[in-house]
Amino acid sequence: MEFREGELVIFLDHQERSFVQRLHPQGKLQTHRGFVPHADVIGCVPGTAFVTTKGKELFAFRPTLVDFTMNMPRKSGIIYPKDTAYILLWADVRPGGRVVAGGVGSGALLLALASQVGASGFVWGYDVRQDMLDFAAANLRQFLGDHPANTEFKLGNVYENIDERDVDSVILDVPEPWQAVEPSALALKPGGIIIAYMPTIRQAESFTGALRGSNRFGLVQTVEILVRDWHIRERSVRPNHRMVGHTGFLTVARRIVRPEGQAPPEDPPTEPESERGAPFPKETQD
Repeated sequence: MEFREGELVIFLDHQERSFVQRLHPQGKLQTHRGFVPHADVIGCVPGTAFVTTKGKELFAFRPTLVDFTMNMPRKSGIIYPKDTAYILLWADVRPGGRVVAGGVGSGALLLALASQVGASGFVWGYDVRQDMLDFAAANLRQFLGDHPANTEFKLGNVYENIDERDVDSVILDVPEPWQAVEPSALALKPGGIIIAYMPTIRQAESFTGALRGSNRFGLVQTVEILVRDWHIRERSVRPNHRMVGHTGFLTVARRIVRPEGQAPPEDPPTEPESERGAPFPKETQD
């Protein structure tokens, strides 16, 4: 479908520099490499190549979720796509899911969650600052074109209370996630999943201790996601000199239910690292 007036477009050059704009008949993309009138873009299909007034080639696309996330306005740091992808899978965020997000930031994670749960699911985003809720909501409207019907922004402190019950997952992006362990346990359904994103390993250590000490969570795991691009050209194959290194730690756990009176083991068993993530055992026939 061709580009229409008023919709978002991302311009990309051969060096992967990106420019996100909303198309207007009198508007134009202006860079040090020349400009492209929006009127030339309206009516063209995504992927069309344009030449600037200085002879440089650009391509116009509809921005993907990653494109918008990396270019959207920010009032705080964001959870990067590499970490968001892990969160979506390990929190089992799927169409119809019910998810609580503690700490909305600039809205990057909320945008991914709202897109993933779809019209049949719901996302509740908590924050203690109304200005951050408003800012995140504006970013969602910017990308989606309207306020999503499957998302509610709530002024509240997840350290003290989460109103919802029987949710599928709770995702925390707050300074002290260990303070939200008990409210999260009450909000989650049995078997539900909690994940926290934390910049420092000390935060992950404190959060892990709170999870294990609560007697409400098990299967606690902490990971760090590193991504390295590769430079592949004729007769030249090597890793890029720059990489997306440390952004944060992710700690995930499952909501468990122990029979009354059953205490957790004093020292929870640790499975060998070589067995983590091992494939399902093959079925055998008698």
